[in-house]
Amino acid sequence: MRRKSLYLLTVGVLATYYIYTPLPDNVEEPWRMMWLNWQVKTITFVELLGLYHFMDFSMIFINLTEVPPTSDENITVTETKFNDIPVRVYVPKRKSEALRRGLFYIHDGGWCLGSAAVHEYDLLSRWTADRLNAVVISTNYRLAPKYHFPTQFEDVYNALQWFLREDVLSKYGVNPERVGISGDSAGGNLVAAVTQQLLDDPDIKIKLKLQSLIYPALQPLDVDSPSYRENSHFPILSKSMTIRFWSEYFTTDRSLEKAMLSNQHVPAESSYLFKFVNWSSLLPKRFVKGHVYNNPIHGSPELAKKYPGFLDVRAAPLLADDNKLCCLPLTYVITCQYDILRDDGLMYVTRLWNAGVQVTHSHAEEGFHGTFSFLEFKISYRMINQYIDWLKENL
Repeated sequence: MRRKSLYLLTVGVLATYYIYTPLPDNVEEPWRMMWLNWQVKTITFVELLGLYHFMDFSMIFINLTEVPPTSDENITVTETKFNDIPVRVYVPKRKSEALRRGLFYIHDGGWCLGSAAVHEYDLLSRWTADRLNAVVISTNYRLAPKYHFPTQFEDVYNALQWFLREDVLSKYGVNPERVGISGDSAGGNLVAAVTQQLLDDPDIKIKLKLQSLIYPALQPLDVDSPSYRENSHFPILSKSMTIRFWSEYFTTDRSLEKAMLSNQHVPAESSYLFKFVNWSSLLPKRFVKGHVYNNPIHGSPELAKKYPGFLDVRAAPLLADDNKLCCLPLTYVITCQYDILRDDGLMYVTRLWNAGVQVTHSHAEEGFHGTFSFLEFKISYRMINQYIDWLKENL
């Protein structure tokens, strides 16, 4: 009996150690956060055992959360293809005398995971379509590691081009003067990238009214900003996991990941790009708070020659010069305090302001990366409501 009790106690202590993660005092529902982090740890452990590739094992669980395109009393949901890219379309059922708003949404997942069919994105699209009386297009795109950059960018851009055709907007009853684009995390990256690309496309006559970037990933050049330092081991998206996603976006060769982990992947001949991502001059002072900027250590030019994508503005929208940024539409940026990508969003806000773009910035002091994807948290609903309210007012 004593041995059994000792065994159970040992198992309990080990389980608690495995699950428990120290968190800041102002993080709501900490045990929910720890439970999510335990799931990520488990998937990582399974890969370490050589049983599954991390992305493949993650997709098994994500696929379980996908839901069919089911219409309800408020919204008609269908699936189709725009330029051969699968999309899910949400159209309000109530009659509308005026043409509706249109919103093109891009899901997250580090360019490697997820789909428009995931339950949380299905709900978000329904809520947005209903509250805005808007047609919402939730797009898919081919995923890494099977497909690498620029495939994801091109898929999203091709689908958006199709949606912005006059005949397509007319088919769905969308006002061509009230079309916006939105996305979170890797989706926010793709939002910024395709919105910039549209500015140079002479074939696109209809312009976006606004863009909304939700805790976006905007540059892989400097992975040593204050938010990378402060949140390097924060649950759900750690520094190593972020770099893994960035690396998989460009290649399955893990030598790029290794170089990025030491922040030594940008060659000397590309050092001029660091001025666009220099957080020491672009972050508000309260986010710098004693952090010292380290001059980059240059990496081998061979990596950049083999995988030039990580220096491409279509993958790193923060690398766009001011002449491009100044022409961007009304912008909404959400950042979270406990997010390794926080400083990417903050730097973009600063650069857009400096370029004369009208920007609304919402910072969630208790927020964490992936808030829109984990609806079991109370803060998720608060942030989503704030986001939809902004769209309702501005789109």
